[in-house]
Amino acid sequence: MASRADSIASNLSLANFSKATELRQRIWFTIGALIVFRFLSFIPLPGINPLGVAQLADQLQGGIIGMFSMFTGGSLERMSLIALGVMPYITASIVVQMASALHPTLAALKKEGAAGRQKLNQYTRYGTVFLCTIQGYFLAVGLESFASSAGIQAVVDPGYLFRIGAVISLVGGTMFLLWLGEQITARGIGNGVSLIIMAGIVAQFPSFASNLFEGGRTGSISPTIIIGFIIMVVVLILGISFFERAQRRLLIQYPKRATQRGMMQADRSHLPLKLNTAGVIPPIFASSLLLLPLTISQFAGNSVDTESGVGGIIVTLNQYLQHGQPIYMALYALGIIFFCFFYTAVVFNPEETADNLKKNGGFIPGIRPGKRTSDYLDYVLTRITVVGAIYLTVVCVVPEYMIAQTGIPLFLGGTSLLIVVNVTVDTISQIQSHLLAHQYDGLIKKAKLKGRKR
Repeated sequence: MASRADSIASNLSLANFSKATELRQRIWFTIGALIVFRFLSFIPLPGINPLGVAQLADQLQGGIIGMFSMFTGGSLERMSLIALGVMPYITASIVVQMASALHPTLAALKKEGAAGRQKLNQYTRYGTVFLCTIQGYFLAVGLESFASSAGIQAVVDPGYLFRIGAVISLVGGTMFLLWLGEQITARGIGNGVSLIIMAGIVAQFPSFASNLFEGGRTGSISPTIIIGFIIMVVVLILGISFFERAQRRLLIQYPKRATQRGMMQADRSHLPLKLNTAGVIPPIFASSLLLLPLTISQFAGNSVDTESGVGGIIVTLNQYLQHGQPIYMALYALGIIFFCFFYTAVVFNPEETADNLKKNGGFIPGIRPGKRTSDYLDYVLTRITVVGAIYLTVVCVVPEYMIAQTGIPLFLGGTSLLIVVNVTVDTISQIQSHLLAHQYDGLIKKAKLKGRKR
């Protein structure tokens, strides 16, 4: 049986892919949806002056706007209809997840199964609309005020009419992206929202690569630095692929049960605990919190006298929170470690897992069910989270340091690589699953045909 499964897995080749009609349709649908996403990123908001927005984007590089623009494929820098991307949805879903772990009512909904999850998804969408409205309004107001103070005409006709139109457009753009992501998940391949974020990051790779090699051609970037940067990216991709698939499997034993032949047989399974349970949330939260004061100081710095006391504080804050500065790097590393443990505690509940094992009659060999199992799960999870936090810190901080030392523009940082590698691995796994299912379907049809001939 095992050899047959191995032979089937080894036969997942291009020949099988060409026969999988449904899989090809799913892939083409996914590609088409991502093309629509990229098309929307170039449609500007009503009332926007594209040239003024481009000048303003050059002045705001390095703040939180630059980081979130990376996740939206440059849509925020161009102030397009989907300038906010799916980040409000990500934020709302994280808040709902945290609230469902802390609030009794939401925790009860989480345990109700499909109906409870549907209700939580509804709350997440309400939160997305709320966040989009708030962020869209402040983005429109900030665009007007900062552009006027900088002497740039980014808005053709500032006022409440522009703000209302911008908010409606931004909310509609984000909700359309959510609908597009759901269509990709249902009718395409992979997780739709994750693929949209990855597409936004990958879309900037051609311009980044051209600027990098153009710098090597003109001599502004040393060829040694370019080669070292490429090697670093390859090593990081291999390391991320290894650590993201790393698991600690706990053996779960079930009581002996009588089989059809009258023999007693004990069932066994494994409880997989991922090394990095928190995923990409820690670096996103840590960098957002650090870049928020920098962005506020950038907005305030244009209207405050730098020779005054407040102006001096703003200048000092900008200096210490720049990429590559020791204080920034230390705070970034501490933020990643903190959110690793915090978010892991939110998404994985040892007491709930121990109760589920006890209800199903499962237990960890050598550990008594109930409180002892919960304590043991917490102990194991804490130990592997330490390793996961160190891994995330190295992956995110080392590229930041090297980019700051070499002067290469911040694009292929640890966070973006984490997202791209995670989504790519997940999508490839789903493609392999579809190919394997298609292979089994073919074998079943052949077996039925042979049975009829007999």
